[in-house]
Amino acid sequence: MDKQSKIYIAGHTGLVGTAIKKELENQGYTNLVFRTFSELDLTDQLQAEAFFRYEKPEYVFLAAAKVGGIHANNTYRADFIYENLMIQNNVIHQAYKAGVKKLLFLGSTCIYPKQAQQPIKEEYLLTDELEYTNEPYAIAKIAGIKMCESYNLQYNTNFISVMPTNLYGKGDNFNLETSHVLPALMRKIHLGKCLEQNDWQSIRKDLKSYPVGDLKNNSSEIEILEKLKKIGISSDQNKGKVEIWGSGKPLREFLWSEDMANACVYIMQNIDFGSLISKDFQLKKDIKNTHINIGSGEEISIKDLAYLIKKKLNFKGELYFNADKPDGTPRKLIDVSKLNNLGWEAKVKLERGVEELYKWYLG
Repeated sequence: MDKQSKIYIAGHTGLVGTAIKKELENQGYTNLVFRTFSELDLTDQLQAEAFFRYEKPEYVFLAAAKVGGIHANNTYRADFIYENLMIQNNVIHQAYKAGVKKLLFLGSTCIYPKQAQQPIKEEYLLTDELEYTNEPYAIAKIAGIKMCESYNLQYNTNFISVMPTNLYGKGDNFNLETSHVLPALMRKIHLGKCLEQNDWQSIRKDLKSYPVGDLKNNSSEIEILEKLKKIGISSDQNKGKVEIWGSGKPLREFLWSEDMANACVYIMQNIDFGSLISKDFQLKKDIKNTHINIGSGEEISIKDLAYLIKKKLNFKGELYFNADKPDGTPRKLIDVSKLNNLGWEAKVKLERGVEELYKWYLG
């Protein structure tokens, strides 16, 4: 990519897209193209076709997606599979028709089997059953990988798929119904801390930025206390208590979003599809698993993560793990040796990332 190349970032307002946009700008790229959802609905085939015909981007970062945590994935199953399939189908196909030089499709490590051997290598894709709670989302992302591979093989395009691990960072989603585990834990513990300190100014500031259901920042203290208690946040005699879904035993890997963006730009600058074809091709075997894992290569239990956040936020109260709620996949650590061998490694450690995210969250 040249600094003046026309680059389209699909999903530029989300956690992933925002980080990629910032990374490109920091590196001096000046011809960036993007649209808000109100300006361009990528689930609409005609709108996507018209956009690509008009803009004719040279490079595409496909970060647009419907995303959420375990609750959202399991509750809105139809929305997750439909919207993600439609976005991918339209962007990838129109990129091919418009002659895009290179496209980067961002998936998720939930594509891998629930009981996959750890750490998870790219070759473990489609070797066993998926985790049920996010199966529709995972199937959509698998379809995106296969679509990129198929277009490359049939049409000689240069479409690359990357699978980031659990991401967190500035611009994260703190909606307790749809957020991923780390921002959800951070917000719940923050509110628990505010309750134990009787800090109603901070509670109302939080609710103004991120309403909880029909609860608003100008709701009465009684209404706020009742609603927070229902979602597992309470205080008794100035001692906060925060409920966390699951046993706390599952292990997860986390990657700072700005690290992920740096990896994505690095891949677009340095890696082509042809270089990802394994030796199996030379042996006349199937070409598959050309996607690239992006992660830190380090893992932590949900329990230890919660206590890390508790420490960083200086929360004095109690964390309660509700084992009656679903845990999700027991362990998910990806093998990042392919990306490391291609010349890239993560830089931001989890402790520093949690500190940076909380500073951003407080504004």
